Amino acid sequence: MREVRRALNPIGSLLAMARRSAAGIEQFAGRLAELRLPRFGLVAGGLVAGSITYGVVLGGHTTAVIDSIAIPLGFSIETIEVSGNSETSEIDILQALWGTGAQTLISLDPAIAQETIEAMPWIERASVSKYYPNRIGIDLIEHRPYAVWQSSENFTIVDREGTSIVPFTPGRFDVLPVVVGEGAPTAAARILDEMEEFPELRASVKAYVRVGDRRWDLALENGVTIRLPEREPIAALAEVARMDREQSLLGRDILSVDMRVADRVVVKLTPGALERRDAALKERKKILKQQSKG
Repeated sequence: MREVRRALNPIGSLLAMARRSAAGIEQFAGRLAELRLPRFGLVAGGLVAGSITYGVVLGGHTTAVIDSIAIPLGFSIETIEVSGNSETSEIDILQALWGTGAQTLISLDPAIAQETIEAMPWIERASVSKYYPNRIGIDLIEHRPYAVWQSSENFTIVDREGTSIVPFTPGRFDVLPVVVGEGAPTAAARILDEMEEFPELRASVKAYVRVGDRRWDLALENGVTIRLPEREPIAALAEVARMDREQSLLGRDILSVDMRVADRVVVKLTPGALERRDAALKERKKILKQQSKG
């Protein structure tokens, strides 16, 4: 658990942000009820409630009025404990918390704080707890980066469910698999799980291209494309792996291996390979013709 401690002083800009309805008085009364205060605390609580009611009637700024009374009584937020964050900095979390406008535990609404923090890019879930008189605990669950999604010219880091997290920038996420096209983020987990059975083939894949949101093309590092069928792609992968293992198929001078038809493998040669094949066929015909004359 990482702990961030910051002493908060009254700041005019934050007070200006805190504009809530008079309905906050009922919520505040409930928050006072949460506290187990000594006799002096009960008296102070009554004083706070009365002063706040008067202040809200005059100005309507519930949070600011609550804080102005609660700070002298020792309810200022002084300690914030953050856990579960690896991609989100404590500074960003604190700034999000300050954005709620609350400076004391009494004025802080955990639900609003949670909603504010969960709006941050990396945050999947957040839990905000208050520990009187002056401490807040924030427990976070972040999205786990799973793949890089390319859509047109845009690259985005997505999680396993296909949720977009943040734009991709070159760096430590370069090792993530790249998925391309419409529907690719939500369909990626299945094909990537299936590829676990073919580690050598998976290591040679440059990008997984979603075609018509129905099937996949595998673009390999050496420029070869494997066109998988919509149905039973794992069987097609197994056949490609077998041919590569036995005949070094993917290392040959080819452009693509088309597995879309169940009982047929279509291999497309490179232009250079086509020229060499045509030349070899011509030479073979020439030899056969000479042999027939002899």
